[in-house]
Amino acid sequence: MAREGTVVPADPQQAVKKKGQSSRSWILLDTAGRGTVLDVDKYAIMHRVQIHARDLRILDPLLSYPSTILGRERAIVLNLEHIKAIITAEEVLLRDPSDINVIPVVEELQRRLAVNAICQGQDDAKEYSHGHNDEAGEDDESPFEFRALEVALEAICSFLAARTTELETAAYPALDELTSKISSRNLDRVRKLKSAMTRLTARVQKVRDELEQLLDDDDDMADLYLSRKQVGASSPLSGSGAQNWYPASPTIGSKISRASRASVATVRGDEDDVEELEMLLEAYFMQIDGTLNKLTTLREYIDDTEDYINIQLDNHRNQLIQLELFLSSGTVCLSIYSLVAGIFGMNIPYNWNDNHGYMFKWVVIVTGTICAFLFVIIMAYARHKGLVGS
Repeated sequence: MAREGTVVPADPQQAVKKKGQSSRSWILLDTAGRGTVLDVDKYAIMHRVQIHARDLRILDPLLSYPSTILGRERAIVLNLEHIKAIITAEEVLLRDPSDINVIPVVEELQRRLAVNAICQGQDDAKEYSHGHNDEAGEDDESPFEFRALEVALEAICSFLAARTTELETAAYPALDELTSKISSRNLDRVRKLKSAMTRLTARVQKVRDELEQLLDDDDDMADLYLSRKQVGASSPLSGSGAQNWYPASPTIGSKISRASRASVATVRGDEDDVEELEMLLEAYFMQIDGTLNKLTTLREYIDDTEDYINIQLDNHRNQLIQLELFLSSGTVCLSIYSLVAGIFGMNIPYNWNDNHGYMFKWVVIVTGTICAFLFVIIMAYARHKGLVGS
């Protein structure tokens, strides 16, 4: 592996083979999709893209930060699950290119940027041959930062949707099995699936909230137009000093960004036009919202299953209580019968050969009949009060 500060040609398939690669490694992709692996420290990254240390700390894999899309003066800081990237108007920096979840994102970025570079070259040749202005082609395509942002959003939405589908595939059969048979194994299986669903729902909710927050604020969306701000910074009205000045804090940088946009608005009339980015964000907002709805439906199904199981358990408890009532009533009647038989059996002389022996027989018969009648009365009273089922 290259030493710190060196630059190595990138290949995502080879990068995954480098075990023990530093967590500070980045992959840089230019506008043509060419990749370069950078193994540099955070100060080199900060100097390259001109962002504050607080923004770079959001991308630290050792720290837990929610999903975030931040627009700065010359860069977009992107933290979406495993996708931790810095997007400028001319390049993309992705952290940990050897991560198995990041490799598909790198490959998709390389493919789309390469295809776009080829198409752009063909369009430029056609425009030159027809004598058109070069700016006409630029107005017909999305800025570089939006193409990179679209790949990241598509990757994270597809990733979360795939995890949701896997969870649904495992959860619904487990819930149906638990409904048909309540056992410790099925209960433990559903408990694990419910925990996984709760964690996944929180992850999807964070991404959705971030996209919703961006869509609700036109100023935040305008901050993501890096190409527009770059054109404004190079214009005579924008001031040459603001482009190279390194902001001391994100707050100051944000103020400079808004001041720069205000000056560029006099040169370009589309400064407040964020329709292109709004349409892009809305498409993936709808996708991530659909994923969240699937998880919400799954949660409702789990809650309904829990309610059904609780009803079943309550029914079993009621049956046990009814059985206990039957046994207690029978025990009381038998106790009365035994008490009467014991008293008369000890004090009434009987002999089955003489006439006095028949008296005890009638005592036993009458007592048994009375106890049986008492048991029927108790059951009828319990049924009348609704203590036992009809």
